[in-house]
Amino acid sequence: MKAIILFGHGARDPRWREPFDRLAELWRQQHAETPVELAFLEMMQPSLEEAVASLSTQGATQITVVPVFFGQGGHLRNDFPVLLDACRAKFPAVTLSATPAVGEDLAVLQAIVDFGARKT
Repeated sequence: MKAIILFGHGARDPRWREPFDRLAELWRQQHAETPVELAFLEMMQPSLEEAVASLSTQGATQITVVPVFFGQGGHLRNDFPVLLDACRAKFPAVTLSATPAVGEDLAVLQAIVDFGARKT
């Protein structure tokens, strides 16, 4: 079974995660056949490992991690690969892959341009 993890940075303010919760809910509404979990690098739960564990217990054998970041900064270049490799070692029966940061996708950038254009 395939699944997806939406991976964000995390923040001290619990309200920061509200758009992530909405994003996950939109995924569930539009792709109910593919389970989704949120995961955060720091300051929020669940962690990447906890999200992989949850999906694994639900029967996921292929998990794609989608970094909901604007670019490949230090966290994605340095910290994220270490976390992903640790999860691969801990869950060898699960194939883990990752996409580039969402902010590097032209469609995402265009959606932001379109949003700004609607607001002016």
